[in-house]
Amino acid sequence: MTSLQDITGVIASNVRAARQARRWTLDEMASRSGLSRRVIVQIEQAQSNPNIATLLRISDALGVGLPKLVALPDTPRARVVRAGQGPRLWQGAHGGHAVLVAGGDPPDVLELWDWTMFPGESYASEAHTAGTVEHLLVISGEVHLRIGNEEVDLRPGDSVSFTGDQPHTYANTTGTANANTTGTATANASGGGPARFALSVMQPGVGV
Repeated sequence: MTSLQDITGVIASNVRAARQARRWTLDEMASRSGLSRRVIVQIEQAQSNPNIATLLRISDALGVGLPKLVALPDTPRARVVRAGQGPRLWQGAHGGHAVLVAGGDPPDVLELWDWTMFPGESYASEAHTAGTVEHLLVISGEVHLRIGNEEVDLRPGDSVSFTGDQPHTYANTTGTANANTTGTATANASGGGPARFALSVMQPGVGV
């Protein structure tokens, strides 16, 4: 797995380069992204680990798409991401994580995610830009999905497609979780277990 320090450094370099290429000041970048100048400075100096929501605000402002912000320089034409080497951009309270395993370039940006959630963990996403479509496939465990006021429970092999232009939440609501001596969460006797799902996000017209 790419280390948090490496990811933070890559994001800092990419955000700074993209902002400077547009000749934006830090204040202009802050205004366009809806973030404070201090947050932008901390990100560009690799002093903070921005969450997914913050990265999406920055990528939307720059018109480059999230995958571009976490891409290593001089990426070859065949973008191979070996198992365990993708950037981990979300960390759950009980050991869950989300890895961005592949992504495309503007204008039609595709993100491919590998999510693992332990019981009691959830991730609430802000609404994406109009036209964004998400596809989710449950590999193991159970996933509870809330899209606006609509809720659906998904089991292994189930899939769902939905527009991502409204707030939505992914959650593992089965059982509870305990951390073992190695810091990895496991399901307790009350039931439930980790859920793993693949998620693709297609955001058209980025930067257009």
